[in-house]
Amino acid sequence: MSKPASESSAQREAGQSRIGVTGLAVMGANLARNIASRGVPIAVHNRTTARTKEFMEEHGHEGAFTGAETLEEFVAALEKPRRIIVMVKAGKPVDGVIADLTPLLDEGDVIIDAGNSHFPDTVRRTEECAAHGLRFMGIGVSGGEEGALLGPSIMPGGDPSAYAEVEEILTSIAAVVDGTPCCVHVGPGGAGHYVKMVHNGIEYADIQLIAEAYDLLTHVAGLDAPAIAAIFEEWNTGDLESFLIEITAKVLAKTDAKTGGPLVDVIVDQAEQKGTGTWTAIDALELGIPLTGITEAVFARGLSALRDERKAASTTLGGPTPGAGENPESLVEDIRQALYASKVVAYAQGFAQMRAASEANDWDLDLGAMATIWRGGCIIRAQFLNRIRDAYAEHGDIENLLMVPYFTEAVADAQDAWRRVVVTATEQGVAIPAFSSSLSYYDGYRRERGPANLIQGLRDFFGAHTYRRTDAEGAFHTRWSQDGTEVRTDG
Repeated sequence: MSKPASESSAQREAGQSRIGVTGLAVMGANLARNIASRGVPIAVHNRTTARTKEFMEEHGHEGAFTGAETLEEFVAALEKPRRIIVMVKAGKPVDGVIADLTPLLDEGDVIIDAGNSHFPDTVRRTEECAAHGLRFMGIGVSGGEEGALLGPSIMPGGDPSAYAEVEEILTSIAAVVDGTPCCVHVGPGGAGHYVKMVHNGIEYADIQLIAEAYDLLTHVAGLDAPAIAAIFEEWNTGDLESFLIEITAKVLAKTDAKTGGPLVDVIVDQAEQKGTGTWTAIDALELGIPLTGITEAVFARGLSALRDERKAASTTLGGPTPGAGENPESLVEDIRQALYASKVVAYAQGFAQMRAASEANDWDLDLGAMATIWRGGCIIRAQFLNRIRDAYAEHGDIENLLMVPYFTEAVADAQDAWRRVVVTATEQGVAIPAFSSSLSYYDGYRRERGPANLIQGLRDFFGAHTYRRTDAEGAFHTRWSQDGTEVRTDG
C-alpha cells in the first residue's frame, strides 16, 4: 500500500476538503471512496442530488466525506487551490461541467478530467481553462470499477504544476507493484488521455486475440468451454500470465444458472465498443503507423455487430465446415504460441504509435515508465510488461520492440506454430483477423524489400507521383503515355 496522503493540521482545523469529485456513477463513486480510504478529506457532488444523498448514506461512514447538493456548496467545501476531479461521460457532459465550474473558481485552481476523453478534446480544454487562469489535467484511469476502488493504473497528463498539487493523492490511490505506484506524470496537454487511448487499443487487440484462440479451440480442436477454461488457467501460469487470461478462464468456467450449461454459450456474439479503439486506429492512420492488430480488432467488433446479416450469410455463403484436427493437443500448444507471438506484435505496434505521437507532439514520453505503470491496476496488466519495462531500461529509445533480443527470439521460436495456426484456421474456415494480420505485419517488417516498388510505379503511371531509384539520388518520373523516357523532377 502507498503511504496515505493524510491531511495537515491546518486543513483539519479549516474543515475543508483537499480534493473533490463531481460525478458519482460507479467509477466516480469508487474513486472517491478510494481517496477517502487514504485519510484524505474529500467533497463529493453529483448533478442529481438524490445520487449524492444515496452515496453519503451508503458510504459516508467510510471517510471524511462532505456531500454537496449544489456546485456552489461543492466548490466552497474545497481548500485553495481547489482540486476537482470530473468523472462524467466523455464529450459534451465534460464541457458542460467545466462551463458550470469556471465562474465559481479562482486563478490557479485545478480541474481534472478522469474520464475516457479523446485527447484532442483535452488539448482544447487545457487551452480554454488557461484562458480563465485555471489549470487543467486529463488523466487516464484504468482498472474498471474494482480498480478505481482498490487501486487503478493512473496516467496523468497536463500542467506539471497542477500534477504537483495532486501527485501525493494520486500515487496513494494507485495500484502498487514491487513497491512502485502505478502512476507517473505522462506529459503535457493531452498526453495522459493519449496514453490511455493506446492502452485501450492494445486491450482491444489482446481481447480479440484471446477470442480467436477460444474460437479455434472450440471449432477446430473441438473442446467445450470448461475444457478451454482449464487451458487458459494453465496458460496463466506461464509467459501469458495476465489479468485478461485469468478472467478468460473464469468467464469460460462460469455455469449459467438458467440452463445449467456454460454461460458463455448463451451470451449473444455481438461485442460492443465505446470508441477508444477506433480513436487509436484513426490516430495511427494519421501518424502513418501500421497498427494492424488493434485495427483488425476494431473491425472484428464491427463485424460482430452485423448479427442479422451474418445469420443470413451463414445459409448462403459457402465454406469448409470446421472440425477437430488430427492432433488437438498439438493444436492447443500451437495456439498458445501463436497467441503469445501475436501479443508481442500488438504491444510492439502500440508502443511504436506512442513513440511517433511523442515526437509529433513534443511530449517526451517515457515509454519504459508507461510499461511500468501498466503492470498493475489496469486491464492489460501482465507479466509480459516487465519484459517491456526491462527492454526500455536496457536499450533506451526503441523504434520497435520486435528488435529487442528477447522479443526477437520469442517470436522466432513461436513462428512455426504461428504459421501452422494461420494455415489451419484458413483451411477450416475460421476467421482469425488479429492472428493473421499480426503475422503479416511481422513478415512485412522483417523483409528488406517488399512490393511497394510496384505500387509507386503504378502511382507514377496514373498520377505522376514520382518515384525514387535504388541506384541514384533524387525523384524521378517516367513519361509513360508519351515517349517513355525518364526525367528527374527535383532538379
